[in-house]
Amino acid sequence: MSFPPAGFIRTLGFCAGLALIFGSCVNTRKITYMQGSFDTAALSKIVLEEPVIKKGDILSIIVYSDNPAATAIFNQPVNGGGGTGGSAIVGMSSGAAAGATSLSSSSPSGGSPGAGGYLVDEKGNIQMQQIGVIHVDSLSRSQLKDTLEAHLKEFLSNPYVTIRFLNYRFTMLGEVNHPGIFNMPGEQVNLFEALGLGGDLTFYGRRDNILVVRETNGKREYGRMDLTKPEVVLSPYFNLKPNDVVYVEANRKKIAASDQSVLRNVTIVTSVVSVLALMVTIFRR
Repeated sequence: MSFPPAGFIRTLGFCAGLALIFGSCVNTRKITYMQGSFDTAALSKIVLEEPVIKKGDILSIIVYSDNPAATAIFNQPVNGGGGTGGSAIVGMSSGAAAGATSLSSSSPSGGSPGAGGYLVDEKGNIQMQQIGVIHVDSLSRSQLKDTLEAHLKEFLSNPYVTIRFLNYRFTMLGEVNHPGIFNMPGEQVNLFEALGLGGDLTFYGRRDNILVVRETNGKREYGRMDLTKPEVVLSPYFNLKPNDVVYVEANRKKIAASDQSVLRNVTIVTSVVSVLALMVTIFRR
């Protein structure tokens, strides 16, 4: 019986080593963002839509006027009807607006119903003291602000209102360093900001096929984006909307690393090569 010469075995082992080395190399172009040139003039054409109020939203509504005592009734804890429950916010005069920062800690925060605010009911309404039921579904914040201030002029001198959403959040799943549910720091959050909150993609995350799942009017939509291309900022899914789900798919390296059959095959091949080399060495003596 003839066996391959030892030189052939060494060459085979050397080639196998090279294959493993080159196979583990990563194309750095696949782990960078927005490669290539981009017409920045296109950015000026992007129009960010003002979010509108929907059923199930939770709103923080704070009323101010020249008379803090008269204003206080509108900032009482809300109970029943279209309201939710619970956070007392002290009213202040317009002359005391400079102290708003110090009082902001008593206002509702976070995004859960337990954090207070006005819950938009299934009919699209909220209910405020003195004013009564107000239909807010499909209104923007500025439209609701104008509506409330018009009503409040019957009770207050120089009233003005601040409104913000308390339930704006999104979800990050897949190959991100910190997956989870995140409250939006503002009313507009783009995908790069969302990835920053999630600790960026992991080494194994695919940057060329990010999936965004969005629900609009009871229908689920899906959008995919390639973060390696500058044109990603023009995608309608680049700016996230409340309750969007962002999923980052694992690349082939992650799949191969978790594939136990591949690891078994490598072990078997290595063992066979070692046995052949040992047998050749013994028979050549």
